[in-house]
Amino acid sequence: MRNSHTSRTHQQELEAMNAPIRYKGYEVAPSAQALPNGLYAANLTIGTLSAQPGAQAGTQTGARTSQKIVSFDALDYFFDERHALAYACRWARMWIDEQRRCA
Repeated sequence: MRNSHTSRTHQQELEAMNAPIRYKGYEVAPSAQALPNGLYAANLTIGTLSAQPGAQAGTQTGARTSQKIVSFDALDYFFDERHALAYACRWARMWIDEQRRCA
């Protein structure tokens, strides 16, 4: 019985880690891809969503947005899926901070 509870908790933890998050105006979507050799590749998608000039905030009609999406595949490889997801999140924060520093 204990193992099934642990499995559900582990699965819920992975789902939470896979959920897109927002960080300093960016949407971050980490993922871990299982590979045939048993490793997990840490992948990452980072997007920005910004309103265009003249768009009315909070309205669907007339609200125009532009989105810039950047993807990174196989940032590194890990034996544990959670480690791959955590690395992708940490890497995203560093990348975003660097973009803001250089802007």
